[in-house]
Amino acid sequence: MPEQEQEHARPDLTETLRRRSLTRDESRADVVAARHAAGRRTARANLDDLCDAGSFVEYGGLAIAAQRGRRSVDDLIRRTPADGIIAGTARVNGALVGEERAHCAVLSYDYTVLAGTQGVMGHRKKDRLFDVIERRRLPVVLFAEGGGGRPGDTDHAMVAGLDVMAFALWARLSGLVPRIGIASGRCFAGNAALLGCSDLIIATPDASIGMGGPAMIEGGGLGVVDADDVGPFDMQVKNGVIDIAAADEADAVRLARQALSFFQGPVVDWEAPDQLLLRDVVPENRRRAYDVHRAVEIIADTASVLELRAGFGRGMVTALARIEGNPIGIVANNPMHLAGAITSDGADKAARFLQLCEAFRLPVLFLCDTPGIMVGPEAEDTALVRHASRLFLAGAALTVPFMTVVLRKGYGLGAQAMAGGSFRAPLMTVAWPTGEFGGMGLEGAVKLAYRKELDAIENAEARKARFDAMVADAYARGTALNTATYFEVDDVVDPATTRALVAAVILHPAGPPPDTPQRRYVDSW
Repeated sequence: MPEQEQEHARPDLTETLRRRSLTRDESRADVVAARHAAGRRTARANLDDLCDAGSFVEYGGLAIAAQRGRRSVDDLIRRTPADGIIAGTARVNGALVGEERAHCAVLSYDYTVLAGTQGVMGHRKKDRLFDVIERRRLPVVLFAEGGGGRPGDTDHAMVAGLDVMAFALWARLSGLVPRIGIASGRCFAGNAALLGCSDLIIATPDASIGMGGPAMIEGGGLGVVDADDVGPFDMQVKNGVIDIAAADEADAVRLARQALSFFQGPVVDWEAPDQLLLRDVVPENRRRAYDVHRAVEIIADTASVLELRAGFGRGMVTALARIEGNPIGIVANNPMHLAGAITSDGADKAARFLQLCEAFRLPVLFLCDTPGIMVGPEAEDTALVRHASRLFLAGAALTVPFMTVVLRKGYGLGAQAMAGGSFRAPLMTVAWPTGEFGGMGLEGAVKLAYRKELDAIENAEARKARFDAMVADAYARGTALNTATYFEVDDVVDPATTRALVAAVILHPAGPPPDTPQRRYVDSW
């Protein structure tokens, strides 16, 4: 800076710098102290933690609440900085993925400003940033804490404000850019709607998430409900609203960085676990269950797996991971839950995950071990016919490279659903030596196919011996090696070679999505 400019402090610049300083935490000691006393971080502290140092470019930082008709401008400047939503662009994960791929947008509601409610200026800021996001194709991280629409703004002419564009613009970004929402504390109404439209939702144990807060609940004649009881964390983990559970705000930021990185592309530095460990994942005793998470963790790069919706649809595992530094989606049956049978919740979970991978061009690896789609009156009561079919529809719509590895059971429609609808749909379908195949569970198949023959055997012991022999024959026919002789799978492989095979078959650039007449979006469910 020239010497004469250093000596002469221009009033206009001085006032601008003063006004900008009033939006910072250092000038708001009282609200910062209250926030810390509640065990929480400020909005700007979270953004500072998320963004690469010095990279944040703010939009609308000098905006104030549209309440000049009821409060002084000086009071609004001091008490409603940025109108309660901090928004801008930044870089995240630059050191990991490179600065060119690290550009993103960040928004954070500020609960210390009118409880993080959505005001007139805040909506205008969102509209502005959402337009920038669409034009620049920027991934987004949104901190969504807040109480929804604000009834106290006065400086505008409106009745209901239903012509606000923010929700339409935010939803229109679906399938175009990845959007990660974070909920910590109370997140209600309009804030929850934005959160719910996000592709991934991260939340902390103190989160309460609901489409209406206590005031709306009471106003609707539904009684008095404490804010923390509207949509508590445990409920929203179990029912699938929350994709990723965080320990606290700092952990939520860390997880947001990790989740965002999968959509930012490959990384150079990676390590792999000892692949020989895969040979012992599936027990020799075919009746013994095992934890499929171990297979996922060994196949993927070391410490790269991020499981989504772990508390929901527990018979299905969906995870983002890396192989040789490349991001990938993994869908696996969990034999520790209903033997890996596909339920309505599991199908919904997997189908939505496939949409996510398709939208953002992530290759998919299916790890199949299922006795099939769940059966019985209780299962059908969950609208299983419709929900299970979503997995076929999502699989058939995949244009990204995908592959299926059958770890053990590959039975019936469930196995086909874990292969995009057919074992011929993946670029490659292979089995481990422990694989076993059939149009349905083999014991059941024998009972149905040979009922008359078995019933004709009067001696119970002889009947059981005959049944056991038939089942043994069916298992022998359905082994992985025998199935491969009929070329119903492409190969039977040493489990220790799985990772290398996946890398060779599907880890090449997926390319842009094909031209389609309809707009793509990622289902919120």
